[in-house]
Amino acid sequence: MKLFYVLISLLLFTACASVTPPYYPPEPGVEYLTASWYGPKFHGRPTASGERFNMHAFTAAHKTLKFGTRLRVTNPDTGKFVVVTVNDRGPFIRGRDLDLSYGAAQKIGFVEKGVGRVRVEYVTRDMRYVRRVPFEPGRVTGPLTVQVGAFTDRFNAFRLKQGLELSFRDVYVTEAVVKGEVFYRVRVGEFEAYDSAYTHAQRLADEGYPTVILTRD
Repeated sequence: MKLFYVLISLLLFTACASVTPPYYPPEPGVEYLTASWYGPKFHGRPTASGERFNMHAFTAAHKTLKFGTRLRVTNPDTGKFVVVTVNDRGPFIRGRDLDLSYGAAQKIGFVEKGVGRVRVEYVTRDMRYVRRVPFEPGRVTGPLTVQVGAFTDRFNAFRLKQGLELSFRDVYVTEAVVKGEVFYRVRVGEFEAYDSAYTHAQRLADEGYPTVILTRD
């Protein structure tokens, strides 16, 4: 009888142990993100950083990382990796963290998969993406706003607005007719003091957005 209880105890212990998942310590500087990819629909259109999207280049869109951030992205299914530069905002679908260009997705064997987990490591930042805001307090009077882009294509303007709204409030689009052509101007905020507008513009410029301080109309 004693032997019977010993065997039962061993069986229960083994069963409980098999249910408990193994512990894997996190790797320093590494995280796993849910990625997708984008391509032909946006090829040639301006990205949030102002660059033209090249679906064959090794780039990516992220919700908050500064433009110029370089990431090493590995497909854990294939072991293949690519180093991408963040130059756009997105993805805008809930549950996704990173949008790879078609070229980057193709290099790591991710095109067919479409959506899945990838291993991401921070590499460095290309500081050429940092913008400069000229300080000219005497030339502009309030109320003021910070303009981030102006487009003849309404789609491009509202896509930039969508990207800015991931990190900034009071993002809006106005229309202006210049020499008979309609421009859609993407702007952020309203400021009474130039210093406040400049501080906001500097934050945008540090992320990599082109900025100009203008009178809000």
